Amino acid sequence: MGLGLARTVSLRGAVGHLIDVQADVSPGQVGTTMVGSLDASLSEARDRVRMAVINSALEWPSTRRITVLLSPADLPKSGTHYDLAIACAVLAATDVVPGAYLRDTLLIGELALDGGLRCTHGVLPMVLAASQRGLTRVIVPEPQVPEAALVPGVDVLGMRSLGQVVAELGGEEVPEAPAVPALSGRSLLTWRGDARLDDVDLADLIGMEDTRYSLEVAAAGGHHLLLKGPQGCGKTSIAERLPTILPDLEPEASLELTAVRSIAGVLDPEEGLVRRPPFVAPHHDASRASLVGGGSGRVRPGQVSLAHSGVVFLDEFPLFRTDVIEALREPLESGDITIARGDETITLPAGGLFVLAANPCPCGNFGSGRCECRPMELRDYHRKLRGPVADRVDLTRTLSPLGTHEGDRLACRESSAEVKERVTLARERQQSRFAGCGWRLNGQVPGPVLRQRWPLDTRGQRLLDQAVATGRLTRRGVVRTHRLALTVADLLGLERPGAAEVDVALRLRLGEDLRHETVVRRGRSSERARAARRGPGSVGSADAGSAAWSVSGAAGSAPPGSAPPVRPQQGLLRDQESQSGRDRRARRPGTRGARDECEPVCPPRRRR
Repeated sequence: MGLGLARTVSLRGAVGHLIDVQADVSPGQVGTTMVGSLDASLSEARDRVRMAVINSALEWPSTRRITVLLSPADLPKSGTHYDLAIACAVLAATDVVPGAYLRDTLLIGELALDGGLRCTHGVLPMVLAASQRGLTRVIVPEPQVPEAALVPGVDVLGMRSLGQVVAELGGEEVPEAPAVPALSGRSLLTWRGDARLDDVDLADLIGMEDTRYSLEVAAAGGHHLLLKGPQGCGKTSIAERLPTILPDLEPEASLELTAVRSIAGVLDPEEGLVRRPPFVAPHHDASRASLVGGGSGRVRPGQVSLAHSGVVFLDEFPLFRTDVIEALREPLESGDITIARGDETITLPAGGLFVLAANPCPCGNFGSGRCECRPMELRDYHRKLRGPVADRVDLTRTLSPLGTHEGDRLACRESSAEVKERVTLARERQQSRFAGCGWRLNGQVPGPVLRQRWPLDTRGQRLLDQAVATGRLTRRGVVRTHRLALTVADLLGLERPGAAEVDVALRLRLGEDLRHETVVRRGRSSERARAARRGPGSVGSADAGSAAWSVSGAAGSAPPGSAPPVRPQQGLLRDQESQSGRDRRARRPGTRGARDECEPVCPPRRRR
């Protein structure tokens, strides 16, 4: 009889802490005492472990005093995954299992009364924490072997019962045991889920070219987006197609998201690492704890954490409760969420791309003559679209419903795959720019670093200073417009944004119409993007191949052989003049020629 030691991990949010489970078996008053800041579920482990050892035909020191310490003792601990480590520590103290083998082994698993193992939540972040602290061997319930094996450099053993674990530790033949039921994270509702968005594509949308461009900028730089407009104008359709133009997750982001899903207990054991950016759309009546995380007892990740590196769509944003909207300040600003309660503080990742959608009024009919909202309702509704939370949103777009005869329904529209190529190329430029830094996208760069390492030129900075002086931008808005300008330049293949890119970013930030900065889609843009991936000299220059959008008049006219320019206005492309009218002006002396037709048409000003 003596002292036994086993290793396990305590989770605090997404951070794992290595726990030493020490068991002392010595003469004294008979009983089992467990210390070390335990919650109710962990205090019940003394009964679960004792019956599991006895029913596994192993000897329990029932005539001795048993003291179990979970160290560090001041760290709060909760959960049932400590059971296996407690049982092995007691058995090591009674020389049933060799203690030397336990020092480099991580033990995870809940014990049933018959000695069988049961699956637990959070295996992936636990194994990650153990690997970072030098442990190379892990024993987990058999169904969770694929999840634990996602961590490289760790030898994972899957067991079914305590008897099998003791036999493996003692070098004996492993006996047969009943299979362990899997902890399934699949939803029981098969009629709805991520699969319903598999068939949507940007090519489904008619018109809305300026909004599509804003969506591309948001995806390329990780910028938050606010969509405003009456009901039926396409806000939800735009948001649901945003994941289709996002590239696959990088290995680091994929591991982070998979670990968060493992903690929440929604990880599909057959899915493995999450490769695609997730999409969540919580209802506007969702509670604060369900959205940002929390709950009673163990802290659970919220929807913003489950959509880390993905898309969070908040439809009917002004209808969310005020405390929920105020809680979004931190994830919108820093990309994580900190939950503090009592003696514990937990930080969870929340680096998703937020898309907020709002109607012009609660009934959605404002401006159509059918609005029934009272002035007080309108004031309360619009109050939530202003202030510190709205100032943390990078882009604003106002959409209008598509008219009966507006938009060419037979035109060949750009698909999500083509836009995704340009977004991927722009993100690769950002990875090269931020190599060795703690951020990945333009939307994450701190303001002081942005001004010091990637400053704007004199003309671009002057535009932002004028916007601040006139009250159109706040100081936070200046930083976010600077980030937008970097993304616009990345989509154009430019090393540094100029005044034209800053002007486009300013219009995107303020939600102003882009018709004065005609967005030109260059012909064969996707082919040139693929050529730029293969290397210079394939099809044109590298800059030309990566530039999918440019600004007419500011960044030069469209190159020969490119598609004709378009004029976005009020969220749609509208032909303001007929072809016959353009022909009459072309024959009239002194009128604009073919090259001038690429410029926006503005009515002449009246002299007073």
